[in-house]
Amino acid sequence: MSHPIILSPEVTEARANGTPIVALESTIITHGMPFPQNVETAARVEAEVRAHGATPATIAILQHHIHIGLTEAELSRLGKARNVAKLSRADLAACLATGGTGATTVAATMICARLAGIDTFATGGIGGVHRGAETSFDISADLPELAETAVTVVAAGAKAILDLPKTLEYLETRGVPVIAYGQDDFPAFWSRESGLRAPLRMDTPAAIAAAHLMRIRLGLPGGQLVANPIPPDAEIPRDEITPHIEAALAEAAAQGIAAKSVTPFLLQRIFELTAGRSLASNIALVLNNARLASAIATEIALQRAKT
Repeated sequence: MSHPIILSPEVTEARANGTPIVALESTIITHGMPFPQNVETAARVEAEVRAHGATPATIAILQHHIHIGLTEAELSRLGKARNVAKLSRADLAACLATGGTGATTVAATMICARLAGIDTFATGGIGGVHRGAETSFDISADLPELAETAVTVVAAGAKAILDLPKTLEYLETRGVPVIAYGQDDFPAFWSRESGLRAPLRMDTPAAIAAAHLMRIRLGLPGGQLVANPIPPDAEIPRDEITPHIEAALAEAAAQGIAAKSVTPFLLQRIFELTAGRSLASNIALVLNNARLASAIATEIALQRAKT
C-alpha cells in the first residue's frame, strides 16, 4: 500500500536533482504565532534553508494527504486556517483518514519525514519530560519518537519550561544520542547553557552526518538529537529567564492548566513576561537551527554518495 504523500513541486525538483532536503514542522505556523507573522516567519525559515544549499520541506496534513513541502498559497492558507489539529503519533492517522487539516509536531514531522526519505529536520525545541511528571506522567511523545524514528533532529535543546535533567535521563534510557553542537553544555532553548553537561559533543556538520549514517549501517533504531545553542546575541541568559519560567509555571498550576494546554499557556505567559523578547529569541534560534540542519543534510548527501 502506497503512503498518502504529496510532494511539492520544489521538493519534487530537489529529489530529481539530488539536492539535500530539510524537513520543517508546521505547528510553528498554526500554534506558534498569529497571522501574518506566522507565515512570514515560516517563509524566513524556508529561505534560510535555501540560502544554505538545501530545499525546505514544510510538512502538514491537508485533505487526506501528507504534504511534504508547501506551496506559497498552501502556506498562506494554513496560516489563516482555524481549528487546525496539532498532530503527534497518536492522532496523525486519524486526521489523514477523516480528511482534517493538521499541523505536525516534532514527533509527527519525524514520522512523515522518514516516510518521505528525509534524514534531517530542523525545529525550535523538542518537547520533553514535564515538571511533576513523577505524578502526572506527562512526557512528550517527541522523546519516544526520537528513540524509534531514524531522523536527525536539530533543535535548541528541549524547551526550558520542562524538567531538563529528567528529559536527558529519559533520552539516555531510550538510547537516543544527544549531541551538543560546538559546546559541552546542553542548551536550554532561550539560553545557551542549562548547567547540564550534554552526553556527546560534536563540532562539525560532517561529524554529525557520519554518526547518522553509522547508526543506519549498524541497524540501530531511532534518530539523533542535535542540541544547537541559540546565537549569543539572541539568547536570554538562564538567570534572567528562570524567574519568568517559575512565575508562569506557578500560574499554570494555580489555574489547573494541564495536558496539551500547558505548553501553549507557558509560552504565551513567558512572551508577556519578557515583553515579547522570548518570541524574538525563538525566531532567531529556529533560523539558526535551519542553517545547521542544511549543512548536516548536505554532508549526509555527500557522504552517502561516496559509499
